[in-house]
Amino acid sequence: MAINWFKYAAPINFYPLAGKLIPWFAILSALLCATGLYLGFVVAPADATQGEFYRIIFIHVPSSILSMFLYMIMAAYAAMGLIFNTRLSSMMATAIAPTGALFTFIALWTGALWGKPMWGAWWVWDARLTSELILLFLYLGFISLHASIDDPRRADRAAALLAIVGSVNVPIIYFSVKWWNTLHQGSTIKFTGTSMQITMQQAMFTMLAACWLYAMAIALTRVRSIILERERNTQWVAELAEVKQ
Repeated sequence: MAINWFKYAAPINFYPLAGKLIPWFAILSALLCATGLYLGFVVAPADATQGEFYRIIFIHVPSSILSMFLYMIMAAYAAMGLIFNTRLSSMMATAIAPTGALFTFIALWTGALWGKPMWGAWWVWDARLTSELILLFLYLGFISLHASIDDPRRADRAAALLAIVGSVNVPIIYFSVKWWNTLHQGSTIKFTGTSMQITMQQAMFTMLAACWLYAMAIALTRVRSIILERERNTQWVAELAEVKQ
């Protein structure tokens, strides 16, 4: 039986679908997070050069990856909303932004904790760190710009332009360690694979999956609230409110 996925582009159809997916994503995220933390902080061996300090990598690296990946998804949704005038796309971009900002903050914070014993400083104006900090400002700028405009459609268009322009920063973050001579070590996970010990790999990818599922659960939860706010004057939202009462 073929499924018409395009029908879920309408908020009225996407709202109940998101409600069904959220519990699954949340439960799987919690289970994978517990498993990943156990593998990373209990099972995985100490690093040959960094000792026990390296274990923060199991939080830092997934957060860093999600910070970049979520921005590109946010920018893509914003672009679709701007080009095709699809309401749900703009709502999804708005819903993703706070979660992306959270992962960016965690990446910067854990990077500082990791950098202190490795570099002897909490912060250096390294190319990777500086471009990641700019990413946080882009997220906050997107959120602030959208919140500062009363008309939702105008806010969507203005924030979309910022998101699209800011997307050029993501490849700069990823390739910064190759383009410039930086203190930051090279990418732990590359397109060609990773040379990490097998248990470390398992912990890393488990935590990455947990973070990704968490991001989806939170974004879907937030977009449901945005849908109700944007569609509050429609009949189906009024009927939904009556059913809940």
